Amino acid sequence: MNHQMEVVVSAEDIQKRVRTLATEIETYYAGESVVCVCVLKGAFLFFADLMRCLKNGPEMDFVRLSSYGSGTNRGKEVHFTKDMEVPVQDKHVLLIEDIVDSGRSVEFLKHVIEKRGPQSLKVCALVDKQERREIDLSVDFVGFDLTGKGFLVGYGLDYAEKYRELDALYEVINP
Repeated sequence: MNHQMEVVVSAEDIQKRVRTLATEIETYYAGESVVCVCVLKGAFLFFADLMRCLKNGPEMDFVRLSSYGSGTNRGKEVHFTKDMEVPVQDKHVLLIEDIVDSGRSVEFLKHVIEKRGPQSLKVCALVDKQERREIDLSVDFVGFDLTGKGFLVGYGLDYAEKYRELDALYEVINP
């Protein structure tokens, strides 16, 4: 699989922004403990780098979702394939996503977690693509607003399970 790709965000710029996001998150929570929840698979590299930058000793957990649809389109029905293991009642929870586009997966996760009684629930995403939003949803901590960019890969984001290992974000030209 050889696709023509163009760098959108360099590895250096990603690492700088991750450090800045960590500072923003620590400032927001002001010493409070927080459960950081990685949405697999796409957010794993972002999550790992962000967790290493946080100094407040967050609890960590993971979820994995699947969307059922046809062809290359994601469906509107979302299901867990791996649920959280850490209890979140009366705790601050921060969902860590790779990319928020339609917003359906994040909306689903927020609904599920809110039923578990967290003290607060916020969303952090490496990439926010608001022009693709199908629902009214905002991201609390945004790495990069890449509105207007096409299909993105690298730094955890994939095309048919390829390109996750790349250390920068790329736009695939003619996927």
